[in-house]
Amino acid sequence: MVRIFINLKRFEVPRSQGGICPSDDPYRWIRSIIRAATVIKIPAAIDLHLIYLLPEGLIFPALKALKGKKSESSIHVSVGSQGVHWQDIARGGNFGAFTSMLPARAARNLGCSWAMVGHSEERQAKLELLAMYNPDIVLKDEAAKRARAAVNRAIGLEVECALQAGLNVLLCVGESEQEKGQGYFEEQKPRIRVVLREQLSVNLSCVRTIPGEGRIVIGYEPLWAIGPGKIPPAPEYIGFVSSCIKEAVQELFGFNPPVVYGGGLKEENAGMIAGIKTIDGGLVALTRFSGEIGHEPEGFRCIIDRYLESIL
Repeated sequence: MVRIFINLKRFEVPRSQGGICPSDDPYRWIRSIIRAATVIKIPAAIDLHLIYLLPEGLIFPALKALKGKKSESSIHVSVGSQGVHWQDIARGGNFGAFTSMLPARAARNLGCSWAMVGHSEERQAKLELLAMYNPDIVLKDEAAKRARAAVNRAIGLEVECALQAGLNVLLCVGESEQEKGQGYFEEQKPRIRVVLREQLSVNLSCVRTIPGEGRIVIGYEPLWAIGPGKIPPAPEYIGFVSSCIKEAVQELFGFNPPVVYGGGLKEENAGMIAGIKTIDGGLVALTRFSGEIGHEPEGFRCIIDRYLESIL
């Protein structure tokens, strides 16, 4: 099974307002994106799952576009939320006083089957909020360590809420430039392993029984390589990290999770990523990186084609 997650961030904001959406009608745009996904042609032997991770306002129109629409090939298209809150609605508990937040049960009730948790942008936002309270977390190592631990605990609660609500989870983890440290790759390996193991042990602390197959997918985000002008990791690096993730989860929680590359699956790297044996898919955001940047169905189809060519 190949899982490709598509994180459409805030791509629904039109270009006229500073965003990258080519349409002023976000609902029409998301319907066109979803419908285009259902007509991608792939070999019958491939079991391809496309999971669209959407802002809350686009979830319902996306699901409506899928309703009654069968894929023309062996593609399964699902819809998920871009995150969930670390507390949830519960009988005898909070009835739903979550203004501006998305509880997991609300996402499930909207029709989502997935939630992305711990994306690098979410983790960074939480750290920035903590820095407003205590600026030391960006200046002193010990304070930074405590802040990261607090963020990891919050992410773990989000994973638990998502699973309890019946959602599948894409949990994103990854090391920063500072955490990776200087030196040769062999010197960095122990530090990388420690960071990932720490994130996974806390983020998945709610997992007390082996989850159903594929209910938890780990997305590896090399934070140091994300962004314009950054150099992406080599296949050996991605292979090492994805192996570390699988080994850590197996040792700590007793199951072998699918691992997808979350550093940006593109047409240029899709074939290389697909060739790494410990990688089970990827995470896509932009498909056009020059001129009028954006996410386009044509560019997305090219990414899928390059990925599948390498595993056939």
